[in-house]
Amino acid sequence: MKNLIVFIFTFLLSGFIPIVTVADADEAAVCPVSGKPATKVATEYHGGEVYFCCKNCLKAFAADSDKYSVKANEQLVKTGQAIQEKCPISGGKVKQGTALEVDGIPVAFCCKNCRKKVDQATGDAKLALVFGNEAFRKGFAVGE
Repeated sequence: MKNLIVFIFTFLLSGFIPIVTVADADEAAVCPVSGKPATKVATEYHGGEVYFCCKNCLKAFAADSDKYSVKANEQLVKTGQAIQEKCPISGGKVKQGTALEVDGIPVAFCCKNCRKKVDQATGDAKLALVFGNEAFRKGFAVGE
């Protein structure tokens, strides 16, 4: 019993603070700067909150948010803060049967041409086509 009391006392004195990861139903938010799991360190962005792994990444984002905008916009969608309303390429009404998965997120398009444009892109270029600031403005809305 004495050992248990000493352990609890030491644990409390150690300053242990659990890091709570921000997550939607399926996966944790990822820091748009480092790519590490995000915590409750956050800032307002496009009407939502973008989460970071640490205050240093928050400072880096604040200094040059355009550099990290693609990953920040993607995080808004992955965490359910933003929903797709239109085609991210044209801004037109989305049609059934045009959906494509982009980094685990289903994205619909107005036509087969817009879908093909994204489907043929790879890596960061694909993400930028769908989650870049212009595409995000055209196709997504942040909920309230």
